[in-house]
Amino acid sequence: MRALILVLQWLLIVAAVIYLAGLSVLFLRQREILFPVPPVGRTAPDAAGFPEAEEHVLTTTDGKKVIVWHVPAKPGHRVVLFFPGNGDVLAGLVARFKGIISDGTGLVGLSYRGYAGSSGSPSEPGLLLDAEAAYRFATSRYSANQIVAWGFSLGTGPAVAIAAKHPVGKLILEAPFTSAADIARARYRIVPVGLLMRDQFHSDRRIARVTAPLLIMHGASDPVIPISFGERLFALAHEPKQFVRFPGGGHENLDDFGAIGIAQQFIDAPGG
Repeated sequence: MRALILVLQWLLIVAAVIYLAGLSVLFLRQREILFPVPPVGRTAPDAAGFPEAEEHVLTTTDGKKVIVWHVPAKPGHRVVLFFPGNGDVLAGLVARFKGIISDGTGLVGLSYRGYAGSSGSPSEPGLLLDAEAAYRFATSRYSANQIVAWGFSLGTGPAVAIAAKHPVGKLILEAPFTSAADIARARYRIVPVGLLMRDQFHSDRRIARVTAPLLIMHGASDPVIPISFGERLFALAHEPKQFVRFPGGGHENLDDFGAIGIAQQFIDAPGG
């Protein structure tokens, strides 16, 4: 019996050591996991097959240089201020950018710090400063009510933060979450995420300050950010708001189900 107790004690010690080692790895590598920066260098719009866009380099308030691509809006049209997902670069979004601008809508697409030619390393405070720089760029050329903030996946965090702090005409959230911490808790159930996670992107704490008309689009079969997170965020938001569920939609394929057309209808509708 004594031998069995000793074996169990050692097993508990080994399990605790493995658990703590795993926590250490997650803590130290959490930004690599949250921000999987693609190995893509700076790409000019022309080289990416998007000659409609102009490249601009902005300076953030903490001195970083971040890139935006700008397609001027046609007269009478709004401009989309686009915040990409954590694995996106502007050059990889050309097909959907062309869809967004196809009706005359303008575009300001942001390349976050550390991504595709922008300086620095990504973090939540850093991305929010990048979003502020992109917003200042947009408002230097358009009135606030012409600006439609559109965030995809991780980009919904900066999009909500901007719309909660500054006036915008409308807000589009595609595959949003309540917080990045909630997503991490669902994925790492035995990890004390609230204590260890640096970049939590609490849209759930910001969405109540958004007064612009809101459109949320989410795939019912999204394996990355389950639709329940988008539904929970929607419930916290003020009217006017609209939720579009794509029954066959995943995480990155909503354009195949007409997401751009739905977004264009929302953008062009009166209000905001």
